[in-house]
Amino acid sequence: MRPARSLRRTNPITIVLAALLCFGFLFFIFSSDADSSISPHQLRTSAANALSPPSMPFRKAKGDADLAPPPVVHYHMNNLTTTSDPIGNHESVLILTPMARFYQEYWDNLLKLNYPHELISLGFILPKTREGNAATAALQEQIAKTQKGPQKKRFKSITILRQDTEVPLQSQEESERHKLENQKARRAAMSKARNSLLFTTLGPTTSWVLWLDSDVVETLPSLIQDLASHNKPIIVPNCYQRYYNDDSKKMDIRPYDFNSWIDSPTAQDLAKGMGKDDILLEGYAEMATYRSLMAYMKDGGDGNQEKEIELDGVGGTALLVKADVHRDGAMFPPFAFYHLIETEGFAKMASRLGWKSYGLPNYLVSCTHLPKTLAATDDCCRYTTITSNRYSLFVHQAALGSSTGSPRIAMSTQKGNRATLPFLPSLYEAALDVICT
Repeated sequence: MRPARSLRRTNPITIVLAALLCFGFLFFIFSSDADSSISPHQLRTSAANALSPPSMPFRKAKGDADLAPPPVVHYHMNNLTTTSDPIGNHESVLILTPMARFYQEYWDNLLKLNYPHELISLGFILPKTREGNAATAALQEQIAKTQKGPQKKRFKSITILRQDTEVPLQSQEESERHKLENQKARRAAMSKARNSLLFTTLGPTTSWVLWLDSDVVETLPSLIQDLASHNKPIIVPNCYQRYYNDDSKKMDIRPYDFNSWIDSPTAQDLAKGMGKDDILLEGYAEMATYRSLMAYMKDGGDGNQEKEIELDGVGGTALLVKADVHRDGAMFPPFAFYHLIETEGFAKMASRLGWKSYGLPNYLVSCTHLPKTLAATDDCCRYTTITSNRYSLFVHQAALGSSTGSPRIAMSTQKGNRATLPFLPSLYEAALDVICT
């Protein structure tokens, strides 16, 4: 028996196994404190958002467990391109939409964009109101369907923010939104919403930012590459609205976004006499600026979609911006900036930073349609402000923009019983009374 026991004690296999067991035990004890490396898997899963620097490692550890050190990520910003061939250069686009109401046509149009969806990130901001809650629910439903659907339809990432500022207007009816007395507060709130959305979602890999209003329901599928092909720092198409024309008894189009303009001496003189907190607003009879409006620069027929004009103010209905413009500090002022606010103030701020704005008068996008039943009403017309206060002004402003040297159309507005009035260039040389409820 003794020889056998002695043999077991001196068996080489036993010694090797014991040594391996001891080594494994020591490695287990000391490895957690000594390990400072980051595996490729940890690096891949460390970022909470594809648009942002990694943040997951900063989450609170469970119990006393130690987390691996957060990774350091380098972004070579000089290698980020914004070119006339964004698809060929795989340039990322961030589409940002402030949203108070959800329109299914908006989402359907978004899905039709033929820019590679794996290069598109979406960002939304919605108010904390009953209407905003309904819009959020409808938006999330469509997002879920899309992101679980075919791979080519899925977007790179989607961010939804709930508005963290007070909503100045509870009603989103156009008759309320476009009242002159509501404009400064409404547009200041819109500026804050745009800035919150921009600063939260703009990432280090974003090349372009497309601002797209939630009521834009009709664009060419090639909208992004069409606008980017001009390779301008800021560029805006002409926004129109489809509506039922009582005269022709069929659907028609009319100008909608009046915030894209070329400045005028009259507007500059008005600004000189204003208080520091006062703002100039476009499209109101009470404040005739005589600016040249891109809304009325569309050529007859289809026109040349490539035609460019330089602008001093831009609207935000559909607005493509090189991300570097925002990175340089151009944002949407919620205060009077050279007596301008929101998107018009943004264009001025960008100009002060050395960036120019351009418009495409013959390239159209369309906002949500105006139903026939809203063409005329007995109570306060939904389009009172747009029609009665704006069309009268726009006719004589267009006269100024047609090389006449000075406006030659008298302007008066009064209440009557008609809600719509088409723009008639033939009225350039005549006085116009606009009648609208």
